[in-house]
Amino acid sequence: MGWLPDLPATKAPIYRAIAEVLARDIDEGRVLPGDRLPPQRELARRLGIDLTTVTRAYAEAAAAGLTVSEGRRGTFVRERAVSRSDDPGEEVSSGMNMPPEPDDGLFRRRLCEGVAMLMQERAAPLHYQPVGGTESQRAAAAAFLSGLIPETSPDQCIVTAGSQHALHALVPLVASHGERVAVGGFTYPGFLAAARRAGVKLVHLPIDEDGIRPDALERAAAQSALAALYIVPTNDNPTTATLPLPRRREIATLARRFGFAVIEDDAYGRLPEHPIAPVASIAPERTWHIATTSKLLSPSLRVGFVRAPTVRDALALAAAAHETAGMAPPVNAALVARWLDDGTFQRLLAGVRAEARVRMAAATAIFGPSVARWHPDGYHLWLRLDPGAAADRIAAEAVATGLPVVASSAFAVASDMRLQALRVSLGGSASRQRVKRELERLRALIGRDVAIRPPLV
Repeated sequence: MGWLPDLPATKAPIYRAIAEVLARDIDEGRVLPGDRLPPQRELARRLGIDLTTVTRAYAEAAAAGLTVSEGRRGTFVRERAVSRSDDPGEEVSSGMNMPPEPDDGLFRRRLCEGVAMLMQERAAPLHYQPVGGTESQRAAAAAFLSGLIPETSPDQCIVTAGSQHALHALVPLVASHGERVAVGGFTYPGFLAAARRAGVKLVHLPIDEDGIRPDALERAAAQSALAALYIVPTNDNPTTATLPLPRRREIATLARRFGFAVIEDDAYGRLPEHPIAPVASIAPERTWHIATTSKLLSPSLRVGFVRAPTVRDALALAAAAHETAGMAPPVNAALVARWLDDGTFQRLLAGVRAEARVRMAAATAIFGPSVARWHPDGYHLWLRLDPGAAADRIAAEAVATGLPVVASSAFAVASDMRLQALRVSLGGSASRQRVKRELERLRALIGRDVAIRPPLV
């Protein structure tokens, strides 16, 4: 069966705990130099965790000098494992895609000021909150969402602890165990984890530069009933594809024709200065629309908004969300609602957009259009490698640069998908100069190992 980590009870992230147990087992001789570690998917299955966590753990071990990847042969313990040393002055890459933090410090100032003001109020948000958010928070959510989705009422909206919380509550509501849910061939790992937990059958659709192809969706729906379609309509994670408005209309038409729900995870949809109308504005009665502060402002906030098709649907989702994580962080939810009311949210969003554009300009100058795909207002790249490359190995080596680099295998719906690619995030609190330096190091690393081909998805 191979190595299986005996994970201790710890508050540390699971991926870090796995890497630390591996280091201990190497030190104590339970794992020997040259030993092959279990394939990532197998270890994820045996531990009952999602693939992304294991991928991050293996990347952590590689960055610490404990292991080396040999492509399809697998991951092996180094003959001479290098001792780990953490530099407290360096930001450690988590592999997560997060907004860039503008260097003007405005977000941190507003966060400190906002929390201080909330704590001075008589009714400070220090207690359990109503299921789905308070009335004022849901009203703020409705006002925010109605900017792109007209006729959104507070009773249709619920507040969650981010989009991941929403997805884990939502997927079992729209699809029963064994029912079919359509999705692009490479998609957000958080959704994959929620789908696996719910036991739904994923139907992966071919995609092109504009995202999911409606003709493929139509064939899948005609072949056998679909319970739902999952999309990230703007700046897809990881492929960066954006569904144009005509394609969104086609998807809405198909949802009505075949009777399936649309889960519209619009994490990045409000970053562009001129956003495209979401599917929820075209087929509101069939669409669950999710927005989150984690991808627009900062992951530290952990506040999401869901617009349900009906009030009854919203009540059902609120009850399901309460069972999975209780509520959104009360202080954060209250702060975000206030920022939406007083305009702070939009000012902070404009700062993130401006910073993302600066970083993306630097990234595209380094890689160029023949190498990378990107969204002009986004903060991640999709790099397609030569078919003979080992994206997992390159991603593990790239972690040493400090850039959040994740291999395509973490996003693959099916284990037999062969595309070798990297998602590279430009966000976080690292300075522009450091991001540029790390991108240049990554370009050199990739160029030394593989020939990059045009990133056709």
